[in-house]
Amino acid sequence: MSASQAVGAHIPTLRRFARALTGSQRSGDAYVTETLQSLLADPSLIAPHVDPKARLYELFLAMWNAVAVNREASPPATAAGFDRNLQAISPGPRQAFLLTALEGFSPADAAKIMRVSPQQCEELIDQAGREIAEQAASDVLIIEDEPLIALEVADIARSMGHTVRHVARTHREAIAAVAEHRPQLVLADIQLADGSSGMAAVQEILRAVDIPVVFITAYPERLLTGEKPEPTYLVEKPFRPETIKALISQALFFHTPRRSH
Repeated sequence: MSASQAVGAHIPTLRRFARALTGSQRSGDAYVTETLQSLLADPSLIAPHVDPKARLYELFLAMWNAVAVNREASPPATAAGFDRNLQAISPGPRQAFLLTALEGFSPADAAKIMRVSPQQCEELIDQAGREIAEQAASDVLIIEDEPLIALEVADIARSMGHTVRHVARTHREAIAAVAEHRPQLVLADIQLADGSSGMAAVQEILRAVDIPVVFITAYPERLLTGEKPEPTYLVEKPFRPETIKALISQALFFHTPRRSH
């Protein structure tokens, strides 16, 4: 495959990323065009041994960050309800969040694309989570039967600015918690203390309220069967706190409410 073919295959996703980053189709496409023009002038910018997609994004961000105004934070914005605004997220965290959450790069690859250290990239992703929470601070229901894990998950959610309203250990407790205080996010295990199913509890909850759910489980094979709609946000135990934080941010930011008929 030629360099032009390798690059061309990734232009649609780069345009998606550029539009999300800039907040404008016109501006995003303009920066993509500039990036492609630089490659046309110097094809050696994409070396044969490098990942063309990662390199393409790296060149795009180098051009974007070279413009001083793009590195400046936007004025604080308040969001009503769950209306999220990417432009209210600081430029560095916004880049790290979009590279990992929207484009699917690993934090290590995102760090290379952004030309920062892996630790800096993790910190930027963490900051993005906190800034998203400022826009959509959420009441959280945790469905987890292991006390130490429930405590850790609750601490992670609180560290991001969310409020943990209930920790339920059984299906029945989860349903009762929703009746008492409607959550805006659920963090759920699938195997609960009394042998009941966290998945069944979540399905019952979602019939009543339309909210994002992150599953945290030691049994991912029970959810990833390929035979029915599978959860978008799934964390396997044992987990890293950074993984939980990233998926909470993604779940809140990208959740699309069902349309009422």
